[in-house]
Amino acid sequence: MTTDTLDIAPKLRGRPREFDMDSALDEALRVFSERGYYAASISELTEAMGLTAGSVYKAFGDKRGIFLAAFSRYRQVRQQLIDETLAEAPNAHEKLRALVMFFAEASCGEIGRRGCLVVGSATELALFDEEVAGRVGVAFDFDERRILNLIRLGQEDGSISKHVDPESTACSLLALTKGMRVIGKTGRKTEQMLAVAETAMKLLN
Repeated sequence: MTTDTLDIAPKLRGRPREFDMDSALDEALRVFSERGYYAASISELTEAMGLTAGSVYKAFGDKRGIFLAAFSRYRQVRQQLIDETLAEAPNAHEKLRALVMFFAEASCGEIGRRGCLVVGSATELALFDEEVAGRVGVAFDFDERRILNLIRLGQEDGSISKHVDPESTACSLLALTKGMRVIGKTGRKTEQMLAVAETAMKLLN
């Protein structure tokens, strides 16, 4: 877990944990991703998580508590998947390709229609909830910094042209990858999103 990843488990108020926290939060994630924060009801969440309303309230306090814990769980899982994906690439350019392709593949089909919890939070909650806005900002800053570091690493190892401006290109790739997750909710086909990813890689030429 990186230092940018927020703690997942809420304080359980003196009560021993009696359920699989990660599995329960994964189900809550599905509900929030499909329904959005405001449309997701406590009854839907408790049913999906396999918990009673009493257990949910004791563990998380309220729907917002569930959401914040699910948000952190989402970031932890995604970062682990991305780290594993990047580790297989031989140089910085190919790591960036793997990163962009990761977002492209997550932006089509059923997964694409569910969308990204971080992006969804930015559009649905960040304006009205200061804590959520802060978490979204941390997530976006982390993703942009990772892209920026890979661009700089690529310029050092020779896999990325030194004519590429690291800062503006990192911001552009951040916007493109987050934008993929937005349009992915409209049911885009895999070949369409992979074509977008290939176009995005031209920014590194």
